[in-house]
Amino acid sequence: MKKNKKIFQILIIVLALIALAFLFIPEDFYQKILNPEAAVYTYKEFYEMAGENKISSVVIKEKKIKFSLTENPGNFYFVENPSSPSLKEYLLLNNVSVKEEASAESIISLIFDIFFYLFFFGIIIIAFRKFISPNTFKVVHKTGVKFDDIVGMDNLKRDMKQVMQIMKAPEEYAKRGVRMPKGILLEGEPGNGKTLFAKALAGEANVNFIPAKATDFESMFMAIGPLKVKLLFKKARAKAPCIVFIDEFDGIGTVRNYSGTAIETENTRIVTALLNELDGFESSKGVLVLAATNSIHALDPALIRPGRFDAKFSVPYPGSEERKALVRMYCRKKAYDDEVSESLLAKMFEGYSCAKIEACLNRAALLSSQEGREKFNLEDVRQACREL
Repeated sequence: MKKNKKIFQILIIVLALIALAFLFIPEDFYQKILNPEAAVYTYKEFYEMAGENKISSVVIKEKKIKFSLTENPGNFYFVENPSSPSLKEYLLLNNVSVKEEASAESIISLIFDIFFYLFFFGIIIIAFRKFISPNTFKVVHKTGVKFDDIVGMDNLKRDMKQVMQIMKAPEEYAKRGVRMPKGILLEGEPGNGKTLFAKALAGEANVNFIPAKATDFESMFMAIGPLKVKLLFKKARAKAPCIVFIDEFDGIGTVRNYSGTAIETENTRIVTALLNELDGFESSKGVLVLAATNSIHALDPALIRPGRFDAKFSVPYPGSEERKALVRMYCRKKAYDDEVSESLLAKMFEGYSCAKIEACLNRAALLSSQEGREKFNLEDVRQACREL
């Protein structure tokens, strides 16, 4: 196998050398080698013979003129090309067949130009396929999360269950004059479970789920963001019934600013594209937009008005009972001392988000493990809280 590969490489090199020889070695060199006794003509003799109809054909190259005689058309001869602008006209007037050939340098330049344009447009195509690929937004058919996996948010769960019923049977509710909301906005501090809740809603409703975040719409190229918005909603319509979840919504839906800067112009285009898409589909088609934000006040008022985002829910920090349930859930597989209780930890974690509570308990278990203890204690929890 290696021997065949080596022979193939040698063959490629030989062919490349032959090609270079044909391109760069003057054609009259071969003529001198093959027929060293051939007559040598000056340009003056060539010019006079053309006027006497003794030349049958001429090939004009960049530096040489290749010609054949009427009495012996099989042989070719060469003279220097003076680059006279009237030469071709003179030959044609004397019934000489004239052809013009590009030089080796011109051919190579053309080849390099072709490769450059192929490379340039190839990069553009690859970049656009990367930024606007149909696979930019993945469709999750089963999220694997249910409402039972979420602690608290009982009022939100109750409201969402009715939305699920409308999604499953939109025609039945349409008869009663009830339409499904186009969009639902979740507001709350980071780490309190907005993303988890969106996944649970899709899991409970047993519908397709398309997650997206603000950074998915960012690009170094202008107008890519609005195109991605269109792509997202086009895919959502094709996969209906479907929930589109846009995390960090305040990253793309901020108040439009017409200052004229490139960033603000792109943001305005993205917001406008969102407005068009939200107005462009009917809620009866089974597409629900669920957006999560840390600050509802930063969003464009036109974007979150009723008719686009019909419902706005707040996801607060967990209360006392929710914190106890979270501690119970996060400590399920952890060993801890008897001094550690759910009530005590729930009190220590007041004002903590769900994610921070989980991180504190995980850090406490790591601290105890570093000291060779199987169970973590209250001091480990306090140390973890100070670190986070």
